[in-house]
Amino acid sequence: MKHRVVITGIGVVAPNGVGIPQFTEALKDGTSGISFHPQLKELNFSCQIGGVPNITEELKSHYFTELQLRGFNSSGILYGCIAGIDAWKDAGFDKHPESELDYDSGLIFGTGTSGVDKFREAIYQLDDGNVRRLGSTVVLQTMGSGVSAYLGGMLGLGNQVTTNSSACTTGTEAVLMGYDRIASGKAKRMLVGSCSDYGPYVWGGFDAMRVMTYKHNDEPEKGSRPMSATASGFVPGSGAGALVLESLESAMERGATIYAEVLGGEVNSGGQRQGGTLTAPNPEAVQRCIKNALKNSGINPNEIDAINGHLTATSKDALEIENWTKGLGRNGDDFPFINSTKSLIGHCLAAAGAIECVASIVQIKEQFIAPNINCEDLHDEIKAMIAAAKVPTKSMNHQIDVVAKASFGFGDVNACVLFKRFKP
Repeated sequence: MKHRVVITGIGVVAPNGVGIPQFTEALKDGTSGISFHPQLKELNFSCQIGGVPNITEELKSHYFTELQLRGFNSSGILYGCIAGIDAWKDAGFDKHPESELDYDSGLIFGTGTSGVDKFREAIYQLDDGNVRRLGSTVVLQTMGSGVSAYLGGMLGLGNQVTTNSSACTTGTEAVLMGYDRIASGKAKRMLVGSCSDYGPYVWGGFDAMRVMTYKHNDEPEKGSRPMSATASGFVPGSGAGALVLESLESAMERGATIYAEVLGGEVNSGGQRQGGTLTAPNPEAVQRCIKNALKNSGINPNEIDAINGHLTATSKDALEIENWTKGLGRNGDDFPFINSTKSLIGHCLAAAGAIECVASIVQIKEQFIAPNINCEDLHDEIKAMIAAAKVPTKSMNHQIDVVAKASFGFGDVNACVLFKRFKP
């Protein structure tokens, strides 16, 4: 028996909003979270803007004990724990250090790199011959699975607790991994999501590759321009998104609020063949991912009301739109509405998929299409494929039943998930 899977909790730490209320308002208003960072200028970065969530010391104290914060210097884990705990509480569960171990609930929380600043701090201490000053948490803060180790212990989760890592596809892949575990009956609930550190030691390599924009250092909010004719590279971001997935039976049994249903999806790879490379997608594999996601979800292409795309503000945006038109068999006026959350928050790397999945759920919950800011000059190649009205630049109220969310990651890896408004 395949179990239906629903979403009963969401949490987010994004550059334009920490917590669902603030994030929802920012999505509706088209509020950018991109700002100028003097440190990047001092380090001679070409791109000196980025998206960093606003986390105060007071906010940290609501989630971590003084002991946990002592020597703590991992932004990605911080973001992941805040988003994860918020989603868990939003689903109606509590965070209590003495709670009973819950064998029905698990965790798949992804990341790209973990604790980069902490790792750098440790290297300097070692170089100075101070190995004893590294502290007892340096391993936990720098290992790849640090975020799942922290969250699993904070919440007392006894089912599978792990971390996945698939570049920009990480968060969307985590959702599908959690979905599979519940659908197969191996868990009742899975907390899923992903996070990403901020700062020069994460973003520097991309700046060196010249894939980030350098043209908007004096006007940060205009820098992230997915699908725009004047797009000149992505803006780096950071943060975390989290969702509580639950079997429909479990959610109904406890009278939980249900935000949406996860219908299914697909994960695949282009194998860096047929035009696919480390940084470019294999179009055939992307289209296959989209088609199989619909097939696995039992959805007709015409049922899709909106797409939350990967759309990074690079030269590959037009190719992504082409892949959607071919994957869905829809174009021109028949194409669904499409948006890129990255226009508001930048490219949050490993956290992107999870934050954008949360944005998709918020739009289903509130019944609106979030705007694509900085896209008044829609790219000519895109205009030739779909109607300009399908790329809204202002927030618009609209009935949304089904949203397709896809992520296409470094290494030619793909994931697409289908969400549907839940109707009892």
